[in-house]
Amino acid sequence: MRRPEDVVAVAPISALARIHRASGEHPSQWREFRTVGPLATARFDPHPEPADGMPAAAPGFGVLYAGLSLRTALAEAFQATRVVDRHGGSPWLAVFRPTRPLHLLDLAGTWPTRAGASQAISSGPRDRARAWAREIFTAYPDVDGVWYRSSMDAGAPAVCLWERSANALPAQPWVHLPLSSAALALPVARACRQLGYRFV
Repeated sequence: MRRPEDVVAVAPISALARIHRASGEHPSQWREFRTVGPLATARFDPHPEPADGMPAAAPGFGVLYAGLSLRTALAEAFQATRVVDRHGGSPWLAVFRPTRPLHLLDLAGTWPTRAGASQAISSGPRDRARAWAREIFTAYPDVDGVWYRSSMDAGAPAVCLWERSANALPAQPWVHLPLSSAALALPVARACRQLGYRFV
């Protein structure tokens, strides 16, 4: 079912941007994978479904979501409220380059159709997408995660890295700044204007 062209190789020259929160619910360091899940708001968490329906710690099933641009990272991270709060939860921007190629199943190509799904996997019900993520996680242990279209940023590329890709993350990010940094004020404002998000 899977063809060679169904796997996207993200080269080490590529920069990935993620927003992580240093406080509040599910705080993390910039290269830390979230092992608690699955979260109702997350699309490609591969965590086993807990019997009581509540997210639980699942070591080995951690996730890290990122985009190929600041705008995509913001669109995805703040989609619930469409307000980029640069202070609440102490959000940080991390931009990093992988130390080896990342091999990601391409959900923006024809694989979903051939597998019995569709492009709705990136924009439809999240619980259905998570069910697919669990199947992909088990069926393809050689992939580091998935490459998909951001439903919040005009279909721009986004990635969900799984914990098995931890050895591809560098020791230090290329950029690591709090979203409240003056250096990010203009690019964040520009991205919010393009997205129609507010920022505070």
